[in-house]
Amino acid sequence: MRRKYHNIIAMPTILGRKNPNANLDEIGLDKVDQFWNLSPAALIEKTLILGQGELAHSGALKIETGKFTGRSPKDRYIVKDAITSETVDWGLINKPFEQSDFRTLRNEVIEYLNQKDHVYVRDVYACANLDYRLDIRVVTEYPWQNLFVRNMFLRIGSKKNLEAFIPNWTILCAPGYLANPKKHGTVAENFAIINFTEKCIIIGGTAYTGEIKKGIFSVLNFKLPHEKNILSMHCSANVGKKGDTSLFFGLSGTGKTTLSTDSERKLIGDDEHGWSTGSVFNFEGGCYAKTIDLSEAKEPQIFKAIRFGALLENVKFSDGENNMVDYSDDSITQNTRVSYPIDHIENIVYNSRGDIPENIFFLTCDAFGVLPPISKLNNAQAMYHFLSGYTAKIAGTETGIVEPEATFSACFGAPFLPLPPTYYADLLGKKIALGSKKNQDIKVWLVNTGWSGGAFGEGQRMPLSFTRGMIKAALDRRLEDVEYHSEPFFGLQIPKSCPDVPNSILYPRDTWRNEEDYDKKAKMLVELFNSNFEKYKASASEDIIAAAPKG
Repeated sequence: MRRKYHNIIAMPTILGRKNPNANLDEIGLDKVDQFWNLSPAALIEKTLILGQGELAHSGALKIETGKFTGRSPKDRYIVKDAITSETVDWGLINKPFEQSDFRTLRNEVIEYLNQKDHVYVRDVYACANLDYRLDIRVVTEYPWQNLFVRNMFLRIGSKKNLEAFIPNWTILCAPGYLANPKKHGTVAENFAIINFTEKCIIIGGTAYTGEIKKGIFSVLNFKLPHEKNILSMHCSANVGKKGDTSLFFGLSGTGKTTLSTDSERKLIGDDEHGWSTGSVFNFEGGCYAKTIDLSEAKEPQIFKAIRFGALLENVKFSDGENNMVDYSDDSITQNTRVSYPIDHIENIVYNSRGDIPENIFFLTCDAFGVLPPISKLNNAQAMYHFLSGYTAKIAGTETGIVEPEATFSACFGAPFLPLPPTYYADLLGKKIALGSKKNQDIKVWLVNTGWSGGAFGEGQRMPLSFTRGMIKAALDRRLEDVEYHSEPFFGLQIPKSCPDVPNSILYPRDTWRNEEDYDKKAKMLVELFNSNFEKYKASASEDIIAAAPKG
């Protein structure tokens, strides 16, 4: 079979073999036609021709990811080798995989892709700070997967740079290939496997695009802290008019994207960042936002970003004529998503970098109504709550949940942490302390976007306008001169007043009808925190242990 190469930007170079890096021969993909670095328009056209998607009224491409509409953490593996054997925190999250099984599976994935009519290749990179740049070549089975890669990673701007590109890492995505667990050592037919020695990620049996971006996030979560002393973070970041950077950590449903998207502040990024000695920088070049119940009124910037070039996943149309998206439709999944390049947002930092943060916000949706709407943390408390990564799921968010359920995810991103969680918490503490020594006082705030006046079903959820008001007051330094009092169960420092917010909501115990009921619920939550923390006691520092709740 004569192979054809299609490269909009550098076809003569590839055909002339002038750039030996611009082919897939060395990994064995030498029997399949290859489309290199196609434009969004070309990828969308190919998706439509293949019958794999439809255009929404806004111009965005709508697709469905099939059986998997979210990541599958139990099917994510790391090859255990000389690099990882003594460093990775092996367990339920980081499951070891044999090098020999990886090579067998990779070779079969390559042979599977060789039998396709086409594959789609894209050269991109991660890390906006070029000192830590990771060059990545991604091969996908489907054109819309390639569009996702273009949206989410940093794009190579010039023809010259593209022709000189040499990948550090390779990702092979073959959603149509199914593993044989008995033969390959996987748990199921789907898999996502990271190999640090071969600098390769293979993904099969699932078309969910989030596996691609979180695979590289896991790589950076290993390399940057371990090799470069860079704190890798699962957070959003923005910059104020005076150049002040803020970070927003929070699990799903806490308001991370909503609260970091602020018309008065420029967005650095919405999900993955690094904190080096002198700056915060985005890992990505795009945003991957949830769209369930999205509206222009609630999320105007995200709503307007869903246009031609954006990729909508697992949404439904409200009609069959105009292709209007019904963002309230969760018949496929609650985890409906959109990916788009970050420049689809108007108010952004174009170099995707900012100074070290002046404010850090840990967002939690406490459905038990215990935690205050805003409180100030000292360094040890910051490390403790970072390590805890607490929020609560409420009834209706997942099948089987009928009462509020506490959820703890270390460092607000446990599924993506190859190193022990205390490693990241200690590094956070060092970064905060170092900033303070340089007269750049870093303030850390715990913000409860959940319930007040009672638990879910009895109290009321904190109005978004009040939460925005408290965050704005913190950013404007208007909480520096107010009085604080100490909350008895977690030892949190609660402001007695906050501009533009009723004082009556600030101290949670006072918002409950029966203070004894509050005390019971608070003691219950303290027990949940302490029980979760048991697994970290052996490796946590004395400062972190001392910051645990005593109530």
